[in-house]
Amino acid sequence: MWEVPGAGSLAPDEVSVRMIAAAVNPSDAVTVSGAYASRITFPFVPGFEGVGVIERAGPGVPEQMIGRRVLPIGSAGCWAERKQTPLSWCIPVPEDLPDAAAGTAYINPLTAWLMVERFCAAGVREVVITAATSTIAGHLAQLLSARGITPIGLVRGTPGREVAEPSLWRDVLATSDPAWPDRLRHVAGGRTDVVLDCVGGAQGALLMEFLAPDGVLVHYGLLSGEPLPRACFDGRRGTRVELFHLRETVHSMPRHELPALFGPVFEHLRAGRLLTPCAQEVPLSRLPDALRAHRRRPAGKLLVDCRR
Repeated sequence: MWEVPGAGSLAPDEVSVRMIAAAVNPSDAVTVSGAYASRITFPFVPGFEGVGVIERAGPGVPEQMIGRRVLPIGSAGCWAERKQTPLSWCIPVPEDLPDAAAGTAYINPLTAWLMVERFCAAGVREVVITAATSTIAGHLAQLLSARGITPIGLVRGTPGREVAEPSLWRDVLATSDPAWPDRLRHVAGGRTDVVLDCVGGAQGALLMEFLAPDGVLVHYGLLSGEPLPRACFDGRRGTRVELFHLRETVHSMPRHELPALFGPVFEHLRAGRLLTPCAQEVPLSRLPDALRAHRRRPAGKLLVDCRR
């Protein structure tokens, strides 16, 4: 644990957010593993997702923002008692949304909603989702169901891991079964409009072959550790690969438009969709031990109580 400097002066339009709860995401785990050590200046506070309350404000910040609950996005630093950030990166949270839902409202829910909005418009019927037991895959299935689409899921076949809400899936195929490509071809009726892929590698390349002539593989993760082969990008039969990165999307937008971007996500959370299962809630003071133990947990995120 790092002790960072205490309360200091705030720049114009800057605020100090007293953190309430923060999530532990795979991107955080990669960072704390030391994988990006050459790009990090210490002391460094991880945590890209969380919720807190504005308790101090710099010049130019409207007085009514003091006491507002917000999501301080746009940078790391949520695994802390306080995060100092520009007000323009703070997303106001509806009063009726619980802290646990708000603290996990950013990375998975917003990613899922944006991908479905962009790539699963009218006319899309057949969708395949890789890593179907993941939290974000569950979010995708919920959003697709609301559009009348029942996706097909691919899993590794890990014992004890099942998809959330099985009724939302037409079928779930284990890629450990050598016959899974034939089964996918049969279930999808020989046509796949969209593949939502966070695995990459050889499996992603094979899935390109299942796409309809105008189909798209949306690549948003690399669980295999292997990039898609170059051949996936050659445009054969009119198919294409779209790379989706939430950070690039958020950072490319005018900041005054960001609160509206979260509006649909908050509505889904109110309706009981896009919720993230919590494997364990841990005090900030015990986070290092919890991170080591969490490696053996089967599913769910760690939720950090930043007040303890």
